[in-house]
Parts: sequence; C-alpha cells; structure tokens
Amino acid sequence: MAYILQTNHLSKIIGGKELVKDVSLHVRKGEIYGFLGPNGAGKTTVMKMITNLWKPTEGSIEIFGERLTPQSYGVLKRMGSIIEFPTFYDHMSGYENLKLHTEYMGYYHHGSIENTLDLLGLTEAAGKPVKNYSLGMKERLGIARAILCRPELLVLDEPTNGLDPAGMKQIRDLLKTLCKEYGITIMISTHILSEVESIADTVGVIHHGRMRKEIRMEEIRQMSLACIELSVGDRKKAAWVLSEKFGLTNFKIMEDGQIRIYDSRVSTEDLSKVLALNGVPVTALGKQAETLEDYFLKLTAEVRA
Repeated sequence: MAYILQTNHLSKIIGGKELVKDVSLHVRKGEIYGFLGPNGAGKTTVMKMITNLWKPTEGSIEIFGERLTPQSYGVLKRMGSIIEFPTFYDHMSGYENLKLHTEYMGYYHHGSIENTLDLLGLTEAAGKPVKNYSLGMKERLGIARAILCRPELLVLDEPTNGLDPAGMKQIRDLLKTLCKEYGITIMISTHILSEVESIADTVGVIHHGRMRKEIRMEEIRQMSLACIELSVGDRKKAAWVLSEKFGLTNFKIMEDGQIRIYDSRVSTEDLSKVLALNGVPVTALGKQAETLEDYFLKLTAEVRA
C-alpha cells in the first residue's frame, strides 16, 4: 500500500458555495503530514470528509487501501481524530469521558486511560468535571481521547488551539513520540507554520480551497535558493520597479519593511542594477536560506505595495 490515506480530486459544495475543489493529497504510512493553510482555506472541510462527517460532492477518499463509504465502520475504528473543537459531557469527569469512549469503541486495555491521561498531563484533573476544565485542558483531553485506542491513523484539526507555548511544545513532542515509537501515522492541520516545521515529514499547502503543493520537508531544506531579501529606502517605488520594470509578480513586502523575492531566475546583480537605474537606493541585498515560512509565503502570498 503506497499511501495510508489519499484523496482523489475531492470537492465540496454547500448551499451553492464551493468550499474546496479538486483536492488530491497523499499521506504515507508512518509519517507526520502537515496540512497547512490560512484560516478559511478549506482544511477543516477536507478533514470532515476524511473522517466521514461530510460526504464529498465529487471525488473519493481511500484509507488503508479501501474506498471510504458511509458504511466504513471498520476503517473508522482504526482512526483517531479531532475535528474543530472537541466536545464532551461536561458534567462527567475527564476520566469518565475517556472510559465512555473506550466502551463504544470496544477497546479494553488495563491502564490505558491512566497512561493516556499521564501523557497529556491530566492525571490531577482526571476526576474533575470537564465543565471546570480550562480551554487548554479540554484541548488536551480531546487529544487524549483521539490517541486512547492507539489508532493507526491520527487526524488532528488545529490541535493546539488554546494552548500556551509550553503546551504547544508538549503536543509537538508527543506527536513525534506517537509517530516514531508507536508507529502511528499523523495528519495535522494548522495555520501556524512553526507547529509543523520541526516535526512534519511532508507538508501539503491548501489555499482558497485548492491544493497548491505537496512537498517533502527534506526537499525544502535542500533548495539552494529560497528568496532574495532586499532592503531599500522607498518600498513603494521599489515594488513598482519590480513589478513594472522587472516583470516580477512573486514578491512580498514583509512587516519589517524588507522585500522578499521568490523567483529563482532573478540574479542579485541584475536586480541591483535595475533598481539603481530607476532611482531606488539599495541598502541591503542578499540570498536567504529556504524555510517552511518562506515556501508557504511563496505559494500563498499576494503582491502588496
């Protein structure tokens, strides 16, 4: 089996609005797949279809080599998931919620609940009603429920919402452990690039409901040219020169005022010459190494003057 999960030309239309179109993604067994996109890009829509909460308007989904249908109960039992914000029976304790989950999943392994609560740092809160949990604690309880039955495939939609930086790091470390030591394949969606840059094996970038690119992180690290970073005295004039005189479209003015040019065909010598001839003094010019942030911006950024 080449992929543990793949979607084929997936589309979803609700009320005449096209939420996603022609999305094909491929998740290898034993990897962490980072599903990246700005808020509203279509990540949750795709994940709802993968977990059988929504039926595709067009296209198909294959999980564990089987085509997903409304009757794919066996396939779903081999998965764990969090889609949007996890919900619980608030009057019940965290432990009781997890115990209920094991019962309807038919999963009975001595100590599994206690071990999972310990992994997520929830042992002390296990006996408290969930209505008394903080937002971050509920998020961690949702992850505990998703991994409790040791799924083969874990699908997590923005799993670090509500967590502080320490909690986010804890979840990243946990996901790496689950993948490398327990052999769980993980698909995680996020709009926060740092969430997956250090843990993902493959990233898929979705923007405006369409897949822009799937790429191995190793390929990004091996790229010799990420961007040219430019500092000038007049950013607006520089942007005009780059667009009108140099014919560039793939560049972005950053928050710190620097300009990043994402075009491998551009040489720094030609760039400096054209700017000087058009009265734009250059204060700094150089090539920068590719990062996931650079690559993401290159795929999704729009030119801003």
